[in-house]
Amino acid sequence: MFNIFKKKSEIDKLQDSYKKLMEEAYKLQSINRSDSDQKYFDADVILKKIEEIQGK
Repeated sequence: MFNIFKKKSEIDKLQDSYKKLMEEAYKLQSINRSDSDQKYFDADVILKKIEEIQGK
């Protein structure tokens, strides 16, 4: 009930942005391949940041 007041951690924010980028990349896959590839690359960068933070 009180989760609405809980602040998101940095990992939660990164995971949300990763998920959003992956969805956008999937949608762009049939429309514009180069934009889709760029979104996948950006999502991969975010995934590496998440793994780096979790590794600490």
